[in-house]
Amino acid sequence: MKCEQLKEMLPDYWSGALDQTGKAALEAHLAGCALCQREFEQLGSVWRKMGAIPEERPSAAMRARFEATLEAYEHGLQQARRVERRKKLDHWLAGWWPQQPAFQFGFAVAFLAVGLLVGHSIGRGTASPVSSGASNIEITRLQEEIHDTRQLVTLSMLQQQSAGDRLQGVNSSYQIRQPDPPVLDALLHAVNYDQNVNVRLAAVDALHRPASTTEIVRKRLIESLQRQDSPMVQIALIDLLVEIKEKEAREPLRELAAKADVNAAVRTRATWALERIQ
Repeated sequence: MKCEQLKEMLPDYWSGALDQTGKAALEAHLAGCALCQREFEQLGSVWRKMGAIPEERPSAAMRARFEATLEAYEHGLQQARRVERRKKLDHWLAGWWPQQPAFQFGFAVAFLAVGLLVGHSIGRGTASPVSSGASNIEITRLQEEIHDTRQLVTLSMLQQQSAGDRLQGVNSSYQIRQPDPPVLDALLHAVNYDQNVNVRLAAVDALHRPASTTEIVRKRLIESLQRQDSPMVQIALIDLLVEIKEKEAREPLRELAAKADVNAAVRTRATWALERIQ
């Protein structure tokens, strides 16, 4: 056995993972190699000291934070499953939903009436107590960890290969009251580069609230308008910019309305937007 081989076997020896054959070969080499014997003893001393370190048990506060983080993660997974079940339900409903407009209207009115009745009954029987206590440092920390976990779930889903998973990631972003820059970057990246138009449109919708409060998001949405190649996404961006009354978008809108190679509906929408952004 060579010295290099022995060094590779030392961790297994001290952890008890080395078989009898390897153990015998190692001990035979040690008997005739003083250099390896010293290294063997030094590593053994370190190993014994590590074994003497008492096992640290997590505090009650750490356990509470872990459970809250796990709950937030499970909530994100449940939300993704609900979206998938909703898709299946929509597909199933499409099979029996009446095609005639008159019947469609009748069904819609009936469902609306039932929904109002149930909502009224629940509203009368349920009272939501208003929280009056101030949150302490531990609760604030838990809320921050839940917030971070939701963002991690959203970012993970937005990076999936499946367009359905990415749509679920966009839906998950609605649960984040104030998305951090990485989530906003991921949504803006989806608007600009996602291969699926439905994902792009969903990302535009998800950016409505951040765009109304964050200047950098508004600027990047204007840039997105100039690089888009999908008329549907262009119109969705124009509507968003009109809704937030973004005056910085007027010049890009003028250019868009004047381009002959731009879709006619997009040019019309851009002209319409210029009349409303003053």
